[in-house]
Amino acid sequence: MSQPHAPRSAIIGTGMVGSVHAHAVHRAGGQLVAVSASTPHSSDGSARRLGAARAATATEIFAADDVDVVHICTPNNLHFEQAAAALAAGKHVICEKPLATNLADATALVEAAANAGTVAAVSFIYRFYAMVREARCRMADADVWLVHGGYLQDHMAKADPTGWRSDPAQSGVSMTFADIGSHWCDLMEFVTGHRIRAVFAIEGTAPRRGLRQDDGAVVAFRTDRGAVGSVVVSQSSPGRKNQLSFSFDGRDIAVQFDQEHPDQLIIGGLQLNSVLLRDADALDRRSARYSLLPPGHPQGYQDCFDLFVADVYEAVRTGVAPEGLPLFADGLRAATIHAAVAASVSRGAWTDVADHAEASR
Repeated sequence: MSQPHAPRSAIIGTGMVGSVHAHAVHRAGGQLVAVSASTPHSSDGSARRLGAARAATATEIFAADDVDVVHICTPNNLHFEQAAAALAAGKHVICEKPLATNLADATALVEAAANAGTVAAVSFIYRFYAMVREARCRMADADVWLVHGGYLQDHMAKADPTGWRSDPAQSGVSMTFADIGSHWCDLMEFVTGHRIRAVFAIEGTAPRRGLRQDDGAVVAFRTDRGAVGSVVVSQSSPGRKNQLSFSFDGRDIAVQFDQEHPDQLIIGGLQLNSVLLRDADALDRRSARYSLLPPGHPQGYQDCFDLFVADVYEAVRTGVAPEGLPLFADGLRAATIHAAVAASVSRGAWTDVADHAEASR
C-alpha cells in the first residue's frame, strides 16, 4: 500500500524511546500529527515538547483519518493490544520490541499485519549501523563456524530498581533477554544468515531487593548451518552502558563490532588484522547508504533510529521495503528464540527453537 504524501504519524508512549521516535519522524520528513501519553496532562506537555500538532488518546489515534503510521512506544504488555488495534484500523505500524510478551500474541500480530496489507515494522535499530551492514557484506560468503558476543548494560544495577521494566506484569517474564538479548540474536542472524536452532540457557539475578526476576543470562546455541555460539546478556554489569558486541568467525575471516565504538569494524585475517573506520568511500555501497556523516563525525543510536524510520517511511510511500527492514516477522522470530530460552531455563536442558514463518531478510 503506497502513500502519495509525506507520512503522517502518531506516537503512543512519550517516554525516552517515544522522544527518540519523535526526532526520527521529523528527521525523516514525516508529520507528527498526534501523541498520546499516560494521562491527558502528560499528553499535552508531550505534544509541545515533541513538536506534535495535538495530544490525543490511543483510541482517537486509531480512528483518526489524518494518521498513516502509528508508533507504539509503550510498556511491553500494551504492545499486542495497541498494535492489533492500529492494524485493524488500516494503519502502518512501528512497534517497539519485544513485539509481544508471549509467542501466541506475536504470531497473531504477524497474521494481522498480513491481513491488513500495511507496513508493520519492529525496532531492531542496530541493523542500521553502517558497520553492521558492512559486517554483513564481508561475511556473506564466509564459512562461519563460531558466533559469540554479548549485550551488557548497567542501568538496572541499582539496589532497588523502579519503573515498569522492573514489573514482570508490564515487562514480561525474563525481561533482560527479551529486551536486549533479542537485539543480539537479531544481529547475529541478520549479519551471518545463520538461524538459531537449539539453545541451552541459564539466568542469574543480582543480589538486591525488588521485583526483578532476572538480571542476566548466558545462552549457548547451535545454528542451522552447523555453527556453535554463545551470548551473555546483562542489565546489571557496572560500567557497561550499552555494550552490544559480537565476533563472527569464519575459517579465513572474522568480524568484530562493539556498539560503544560504532564507527569501526575489526576484521580479523590469518595474516593481518585491520580496523575499518566508517567512511562511505571504503564501504560496500549497501553499507555506505547508511553512512550519513563524514568520517570522524560519530554516528550513534539516534542516527540508527533516524535511518530505520526513514526506511519504514520509504516502504510506506513506495510499497517496497528496503533491504534489511525489520518487520513483524522478525519480531516473531525474536519471540520464538526467547520462548526457547525461557523453556531451557525452566527445564535445565537443550531446547529446540520452533520453526515459524521465515523472517524478512
